[in-house]
Amino acid sequence: MLKEETKRKLRLMGVGEYIQAIELQDGDTAIYSLPFQERFQLLTDSVYQQKYDTKVQTLIKGARFRLPNADVHDVFYHKDRPLDKNLINELATCCYVEANKSIVLQGYTSSGKTYLACALGKEACRKHYKTRYIRVPDLLMEFDDKCQIPGGKERLLRKYATYQVLILDEWLLQDVSKKELEFLFELSERRFDKTSTIFCTLYHQDEWVKRLGKGAFAESLVERYRHNTYIIESGEMNMREKFSSKTK
Repeated sequence: MLKEETKRKLRLMGVGEYIQAIELQDGDTAIYSLPFQERFQLLTDSVYQQKYDTKVQTLIKGARFRLPNADVHDVFYHKDRPLDKNLINELATCCYVEANKSIVLQGYTSSGKTYLACALGKEACRKHYKTRYIRVPDLLMEFDDKCQIPGGKERLLRKYATYQVLILDEWLLQDVSKKELEFLFELSERRFDKTSTIFCTLYHQDEWVKRLGKGAFAESLVERYRHNTYIIESGEMNMREKFSSKTK
């Protein structure tokens, strides 16, 4: 049984989780037959797992995923769906984050782009990468609001530039103003080659410049993601329709 003073010191050192782990061991008489090193190893493994799980759950909550239950292990593969399982599994290791590469998920409405993005984003959280999901229309509304505040635009840029993985859903779904385009360009400038961005879009990359309104900002933004990017086609299969019919 740990003394209260010992518990206090453990909490002060930031390892209060050892208290619960030790108390759990106290309830297992077989533990006492183990050498001290083995018992301490079990304690450390238990505390490490608890800290790891807590951090992952904090990152997942902070990511604000549209589909928080999405998981790479549940991705639906079908002969009529052009998904490369080996590539998805490779990306799930977060190799693209380590290489500061990005991902474009392109396909028809309801073809599962958001699900894939959230599933990959969750894997990034499990690797302790700071991740954020946001719809581009919501991002631009936030930008418009921050522009009304002195220094608001700069703070917003710093905020979204720091995410190691940023998921931009509904990319190019709506037209953008010149002011909004300049914001998106500046954000891409701060993130490019330092972080990873996942785009969910209806449009092929060769349509991006036109959708952005053409011009130097549009061309420069698109050029940043033309080469150092994985392109994944989600296809035409309507996943929402398929799985709603299964439920019925």
